[in-house]
Amino acid sequence: MVRFELTTRIAAPPETVFDVSLDVDLHQASMAGSGERAVAGVTSGRMGPGDTVTWRARHYGVRWRMTSRISAYERPGYFVDEQARGPFARWHHAHHFAPDGAGGTVMRDVVDFAAPLGPLGRIAERLALGRYMPRLIRARNVYVREAAERASA
Repeated sequence: MVRFELTTRIAAPPETVFDVSLDVDLHQASMAGSGERAVAGVTSGRMGPGDTVTWRARHYGVRWRMTSRISAYERPGYFVDEQARGPFARWHHAHHFAPDGAGGTVMRDVVDFAAPLGPLGRIAERLALGRYMPRLIRARNVYVREAAERASA
C-alpha cells in the first residue's frame, strides 16, 4: 500500500476551496490528459455526501472505470472519496481544508491506495504508481487553486 500527503496553499477561504474541490467538471478539466470523464452517478456540478461518480479514463495506455463515493463530508473542514468499485485494491482520498490565518486555506490531501494483483501490484506501486499518483493529484490541485482564487476574487 502507498500513502502520500500533499499540502497546497490557496488564497481563498476554506468554504470556497471545499466547494471547488467537489466539482466534477473541474476534475474532468484537470484530468484532460488522461481523458477522464464522468460517465455515471453525478456527471456534472458539485458532489455531496453519499454521492457517487463513475470515472472512465486511460492511464498508462490502459482504459479503466472507477466508481467513487463521498463517504465522509463535513463542510468546510474535510471530505473523503473512496473507491466503491474499480481497479484498485484500495483507494481512500481524504481532503482537508484549514484556514491559514490570513483569509486563505491550507488544503491537505492524504491518499492511501493499493494496486491489485498482490506481489505484482506492489511492484507496480514501487516502480510507477508511487510517483504517478502524487503527480496527478498535484496537477489537479493547480486547477483547484486557480478556480478557488478566481471565485473568491
